[in-house]
This record gives sequence, structure tokens and C-alpha cells, in this order.
Amino acid sequence: MTARRAHPVLIAANLSLLFLFPLAWVAPLLRAGFLPLFGLSEISVLSGLQALWAEDVVLALLVTVFALFAPYLKTIGLALVHFGLASPRILWALGVLGKLAMADIFLVALYIVVIKGIGVGSVHVAWGLYLFTGCVLGSLVLSLLSGHRRHMP
Repeated sequence: MTARRAHPVLIAANLSLLFLFPLAWVAPLLRAGFLPLFGLSEISVLSGLQALWAEDVVLALLVTVFALFAPYLKTIGLALVHFGLASPRILWALGVLGKLAMADIFLVALYIVVIKGIGVGSVHVAWGLYLFTGCVLGSLVLSLLSGHRRHMP
């Protein structure tokens, strides 16, 4: 028995994430500055990772896995399931990868709250944070739809 291919809309939405995730990695997540007198610097996933690698290699490795590898590998794995090249039994593992990818969005939100609470700096959310969050949430929804679809007639 051959595996059924996923619905074309699910396939297209998932494949679009292969382009949108890298775009979200270079897009500005935050605009941050020290005191109102200084200009705001834009921080992206990649620029944040660059700074982190210079300061704390272990944390940088964890964030790299959560922010880059987990969501992208999940998207590729889901595409393989959609095209019938991988068993739907791997969907549980893809769900775990999706939860790991969501962890870094929580950390960014936590950093925003902490920095604003200190009151020394200025932090503004930029469009990249919404794009990155949308990509991760979209990936989670696609996984759920793909998992439910295989139980449908």
C-alpha cells in the first residue's frame, strides 16, 4: 500500500516555510537602545546568535538548535511526510521539534519583559518577531493538520 500525499494546500504552506524561516532569521526582531539619547540597534536571530557565540558558547549552541535547526528540520520532515517519502509515524518526533522551536520565542518575550522592567534601555518589537512567531505557529498548525489528516478517510 502506498502512502497518500498530503493536500496541495498543506504542501504549499509547508514549503513556503522553507523560504519564510530564513527570512525571519535575518529580519529585525527587536530595536533596542541604551537610554533615549542613543539610537536603536536592530537585533535579528542571526545577529543575536553572532553576539551570543562570542559570549556564551553553550547557550549559543542551544539557541542555534532551537531557533534554526529545530524548525527547519521539522519543516523538511513534514515535507517528506507530505510527499509520502517518510512514514507518518515520525509526526510525533516532528511535534517535539516544534515544541523546542517555540522555546526561543518564549525566551525573547522574557527578555523584552526584563529589559522593559529595568527601565534603563528602550526595546521595541519589530516585524521580524511577528514573522518568526508566525512561522513557528504555522508550522505547529501544519503538523496538527497533517496528523489529523492521516486519520481521515
